[in-house]
Amino acid sequence: MDGAAGPGDGPAREALQSLSQRLRVQEQEMELVKAALAEALRLLRLQVPPSSLQGSGTPAPPGDSSLAAPPGLPPTCTPSLVSRGTQTETEVELKSSPGPPGLSNGPPAPQGASEEPSGTQSEGGGSSSSGAGSPGPPGILRPLQPPQRADTPRRNSSSSSSPSERPRQKLSRKAISSANLLVRSGSTESRGGKDPLSSPGGPGSRRSNYNLEGISVKMFLRGRPITMYIPSGIRSLEELPSGPPPETLSLDWVYGYRGRDSRSNLFVLRSGEVVYFIACVVVLYRPGGGPGGPGGGGQRHYRGHTDCVRCLAVHPDGVRVASGQTAGVDKDGKPLQPVVHIWDSETLLKLQEIGLGAFERGVGALAFSAADQGAFLCVVDDSNEHMLSVWDCSRGMKLAEIKSTNDSVLAVGFNPRDSSCIVTSGKSHVHFWNWSGGVGVPGNGTLTRKQGVFGKYKKPKFIPCFVFLPDGDILTGDSEGNILTWGRSPSDSKTPGRGGAKETYGIVAQAHAHEGSIFALCLRRDGTVLSGGGRDRRLVQWGPGLVALQEAEIPEHFGAVRAIAEGLGSELLVGTTKNALLRGDLAQGFSPVIQNRFLTCGHDRQLCLWDGESHALAWSIDLKETGLCADFHPSGAVVAVGLNTGRWLVLDTETREIVSDVIDGNEQLSVVRYSPDGLYLAIGSHDNVIYIYSVSSDGAKSSRFGRCMGHSSFITHLDWSKDGNFIMSNSGDYEILYWDVAGGCKQLKNRYESRDREWATYTCVLGFHVYGVWPDGSDGTDINSLCRSHNERVVAVADDFCKVHLFQYPCARAKAPSRMYGGHGSHVTSVRFTHDDSHLVSLGGKDASIFQWRVLGAGGAGPAPATPSRTPSLSPASSLDV
Repeated sequence: MDGAAGPGDGPAREALQSLSQRLRVQEQEMELVKAALAEALRLLRLQVPPSSLQGSGTPAPPGDSSLAAPPGLPPTCTPSLVSRGTQTETEVELKSSPGPPGLSNGPPAPQGASEEPSGTQSEGGGSSSSGAGSPGPPGILRPLQPPQRADTPRRNSSSSSSPSERPRQKLSRKAISSANLLVRSGSTESRGGKDPLSSPGGPGSRRSNYNLEGISVKMFLRGRPITMYIPSGIRSLEELPSGPPPETLSLDWVYGYRGRDSRSNLFVLRSGEVVYFIACVVVLYRPGGGPGGPGGGGQRHYRGHTDCVRCLAVHPDGVRVASGQTAGVDKDGKPLQPVVHIWDSETLLKLQEIGLGAFERGVGALAFSAADQGAFLCVVDDSNEHMLSVWDCSRGMKLAEIKSTNDSVLAVGFNPRDSSCIVTSGKSHVHFWNWSGGVGVPGNGTLTRKQGVFGKYKKPKFIPCFVFLPDGDILTGDSEGNILTWGRSPSDSKTPGRGGAKETYGIVAQAHAHEGSIFALCLRRDGTVLSGGGRDRRLVQWGPGLVALQEAEIPEHFGAVRAIAEGLGSELLVGTTKNALLRGDLAQGFSPVIQNRFLTCGHDRQLCLWDGESHALAWSIDLKETGLCADFHPSGAVVAVGLNTGRWLVLDTETREIVSDVIDGNEQLSVVRYSPDGLYLAIGSHDNVIYIYSVSSDGAKSSRFGRCMGHSSFITHLDWSKDGNFIMSNSGDYEILYWDVAGGCKQLKNRYESRDREWATYTCVLGFHVYGVWPDGSDGTDINSLCRSHNERVVAVADDFCKVHLFQYPCARAKAPSRMYGGHGSHVTSVRFTHDDSHLVSLGGKDASIFQWRVLGAGGAGPAPATPSRTPSLSPASSLDV
């Protein structure tokens, strides 16, 4: 009949949805019942004496369900509990009972066998085989075949399974996305000892499947099973440390300055401290030494913000500071609203929170009024309309608000002689604002705008900066390299206001000052003006009538001038577009003060060696290409750097000369690592290969030794064994593979045999000793870097949510607790401990920051390994990627 509802429409569809929902609930309840049953069976098995598990044909005691198949299951199958660490549902998998040698649940493979226990494939297929005839420990689960991924082509993978295997239940969608789906599998009581299948009872006996000791745990990332074998010395996961570590972190020093994309971000406080920001931290830096001299002094940090700081303003009293943050999201995806904090720079206490929920996207510019002792705060947000608002600082109350412009607003300021006059500038505009009324009455004030007219002068594309002169005129710097002088002229309409008759501004003079944009203007105490150029990197001092008095040029590798502040005496501080903070004067030049003996490289193509004790840059060179990874030779004489083109360089740390230049493939290199004895260098590439080189005693010479081939995706992390003969590696599709380097770069297909191997470093993010660091519901990208301390007490983790974590080591419990530290404004890309474990260094990604943390508490200053005299003061393990 026309117009009749189909089976999926109207009430019928709702009824179907309701039935589907009830069915899902019942399925979940059944899963819980199965989980409870399986757990009860496991507990019963643990209470059965070992002798009863190996008796010769002795019948099971009546009611002993631990030795009998549960109802509904074939007598030749035994239940195996898949415990999902982050979920409530549980899954019972069916496994074939033990049979004659050659079945997949046989005893462990003998030493040197080519197969893993139970014939388990390498995660992702690798090049290991999956034949049904491979021996292995009883009860070990064969990993599910992961789905094919277009971005990680698989090599030599096999989807075939043994004909005797029963089909497994399909993992739920929720299970596939979980990072903590764990299996505790059974094993023989004495590995390598008596074959349980030869015990009385013969082949087919279910008793040999019930063992007291586990041999592996399993986690899933993106549906891919990752099996990790438990070291033989650990009989129970409950033996491992629990709770957060006794060690804690304290932020010691912040390297970097946000000059790349922010302005008006450098000021000097009444105390003489320099205030600026990077990531989520506002830094108060106390210079040490004289102008142009070495760095030093100290730092304090305001850490009240929850996302990246974008702008600063200092109160006329030189003590209070306003800082505005951008919008963001927390770890759970909940939005973090932009807000302005007003805080005391002496106590670092927050005094006022301005505009929570009132701004969109972020706070773009700030300014305190000056004529009335800083009673008001002007804010421009980053919304499409760039809302301009005036606030009462003491009460946090909005007095007036108006849509500013759809174009970018780059600067805002109150007239220092009249707080009712506000100036904004940015893309193709200078606006002069008058505001009146509204004092003491929320939102009742009015703002009116007069647009600056360029007339016969060329209208620039951008006006990034302006400054008020003592006589009331205004200077603007623009993208054409010109400084324009805007003079006052009385308007025709004498609108009364708090400042008397209102005035308009017109251009009265122009001076060409720089090639390219002018990014900064600064009024000095003596009345002269400083301008900072972009393309020409010049710093020029101007006298009355814009007569050039003196100038200096910033070195090219520091970038263009972004901000200028006047320090004590004749000292100047300059922030640059390459995130450096320079100190000096026009006569003697400038040197960096915030730029450790640890090494960093990144997308700025700079290779930097830092001195962590003096908090200064030791040296830097331009690599001409992006550096992605680095490592010191144990002698400290050279450092290897991997680039994004497949090239890798070896540089002398003293002379900075390139002593070796090699290309391996044409894809980027993700990790380079010297062996502990310095005899080998391993290079992990995005072409899925680990290249091995033999190295001379001083590290200067190297020759190709072999290639480790078998990963089915790009190499992400690798570590050497303490004896320097083996490598453990991770890849982009979550494989854990082991390699015998000394034996010819051969893949160890029986990964079970590597369970007790000791590692010189632990930076691999996948492995039994660190699987507990993965958060609930991880998609495999949540952890970017990991580092075990040299004293092997704690492990530091850099995550994708702007946080640094500290866990106990080993961290082999699901959902392990940690100590968590914020401050970075974007994903944290790398963490490394110093050679004596006294400090931890972490790198931010897009925020381009370097944080140096002091390790406090037990083990923070534990015994350090012997360090060669030429090794930088922050260990060779500190090969950080920015």
